[in-house]
Order: sequence, then structure tokens, then C-alpha cells
Amino acid sequence: MRLDKPALNAEHIIRKNYILSYRTSFMNASPPRIARPPGPEVLISEVGPRDGLQSVKGVMPTEDKRRWISALYKAGLREIEVASFVPAKLLPQMADAAEVVRHALSLPGLTVMALVPNLRGAQAALAAGVHKLTLPVSASAAHSLANVRKTREEMVEELRAVAALRHDIAPHVKIEAGISTAFGCTLQGEVAEDDVIRLAAQCIAAGADESGLSDTTGYANPAQVRRLFRRLRAEIGEHTGAAHMHNTRGLGLANCLAAYEEGVRTFDASLGGLGGCPYAPGASGNVVTEDLVFMFEAMGVSTGVDLEKLVSARAPLKAGLPGEPLYGMTPEAGLPKGFLQGGTHG
Repeated sequence: MRLDKPALNAEHIIRKNYILSYRTSFMNASPPRIARPPGPEVLISEVGPRDGLQSVKGVMPTEDKRRWISALYKAGLREIEVASFVPAKLLPQMADAAEVVRHALSLPGLTVMALVPNLRGAQAALAAGVHKLTLPVSASAAHSLANVRKTREEMVEELRAVAALRHDIAPHVKIEAGISTAFGCTLQGEVAEDDVIRLAAQCIAAGADESGLSDTTGYANPAQVRRLFRRLRAEIGEHTGAAHMHNTRGLGLANCLAAYEEGVRTFDASLGGLGGCPYAPGASGNVVTEDLVFMFEAMGVSTGVDLEKLVSARAPLKAGLPGEPLYGMTPEAGLPKGFLQGGTHG
């Protein structure tokens, strides 16, 4: 048997050198430039008409709600939580939920979202025609009992019943399980991260399409946000939902940025920073939509929201809730000189 290699002819040598040269140039080449996608890179989900209004003492008239939601829509917001379906005696601010949903459904391309705490609320919301249901599932045992009068385990079963109903009568409707008090609780104190992740996984198994994390009490810090969202994504993957941050201790935007760096692309916010949980003492101040949109746009991350029109949407909010304090650094300071939305800054 011959063991030595046959001699290579000239054509073979030239071909081999060409292949090696091509491989080397390919490996050393700069990566191709990726054009900025034409659509929004993050989704800003406006929760003011629900989370904001249920947290104030005054009741905004229905017609003012319609004007406000229309103004938010004109600013480019394409997902709005417009109401919660709960008994009017508990939250009179939400007594006109079905009427408000009816108006929101008239706005083309808007995802109309409502919060429902139980099966009865889900029945009413689905009958009204909403596109998406949000169920609050608290990681804190104490907050769960205070907020929905059910244990965490009972809420998972309630979610299962809601998912079954959705499947039977409105399979196109999405369900998000918002894990509230995910970063700590004013009633219970520390909330174990293992409990948060386990509960989110149980919600997905029970039929939720996605599960996000809510800093209901404003306890979160950026390191904690990164860690918990990283664990959440490792556990439920593409079912990872929105970041719902509060600005109670001034860390709302920092926490949103931390979540963004962990791959989160949907963020809840409230115009003028309205919001909080009536059943979590000291829980105040959702992230201000205007400031969140400015942060992302200044970074070159498109939101699809027009900042000037967004600030203008404060007018119908003020008209409907005269005397209610509104917050936000961007509306107060204005846009930087020469700021061009859609450009690259800094």
C-alpha cells in the first residue's frame, strides 16, 4: 500500500491558495452595517388611563377619558391599558370601563388592554371586546391577599380559568400575567427571587401568553432588575413580558434601562407619572411616559411616539383631573436645543 501523498498539480495549488485567501478575507472583514429598522424598536405600553386613574381620588369624566386616550393615540402610542373591570364600589374611577373600551376600539391599530383580577372581570372585558387581558399575580403572599383577596396559588388557578374562557370564546385575545411586588413589598418586605421565577413559570403553564415583572412598590434597583429579568428569560424564554417600573425612589428610568440591556422590549409607563397601587402602602409614581420616550429616543432607540404630541396629551389629562399634580422632567425642561427625534444623539 502506498503511504506517500501524490504530487499536487499547479491547478490544484492555485485553487487551494484561492480558498485560503477567501477565508482569510472573510474572517477579517468588518461586519455589515445593519440599517435601523423602520418600525419601533421598543413598545411603550401606556397604563395611565387604568393604573394612573385608579390611584387618584378624583374621578375623570368619561368624555375626558375619551379625549385623553385619543390624544395618546395621536402621539403614536399603540398599546394602552384603558380600564380595569372591577366592581364600581371598589374602584368608582373604573365604573365606565365598557364605555371607555368601546371608544378605544374605534382607534385603528391600537391594542386595547384591560386589567382583570378574576374570571368575572375577564368575562366582562372579553364581552367589551378588548384585545389583551392583564392579570395581577402577586409574588408577595401578603400583597396578594390585600390586593385580590386570594392566595398566590388561588390566583394561578384563577388565571387558568381565565385562559380556558379565552380559549373558548376569544382565542385571539392575549393574556399577560404581571408579577407584582416582584422586587419587594411594603407589607411583607423581602420577596424571594425564587418565588418570583416559580410563579411566572406557573402562570405560563396555566395559559398566560407572557409574564412580566412589576416593581409595584418602587423597591427595585438596576442590579436587581438585570438579575431577575435574566433569570426570568432563562426560565420562560420568549414568554418574558413587560417591565413595569415605578419611580418612587427615583430609579425608574435606570431600572428600565437595565431591563432593556437584558433584552426587554416592552415597557409600561404612565403619562405625567400618575399611578400606584391602592393596596400597597407607599406605592406611588409610575415611570413618566414622556421621560421614558425621551430617554430611548435620545439613545437612538425608536419608540414610534412623537414627543411633542405626547407632551401635548397632558392637556386633556389636566382638564379631566384639575388640580392633580403631574410629574416629568422632560415636559418641564423641554427638549435639548437641536434635538431631532429619530436622529442619533450623544
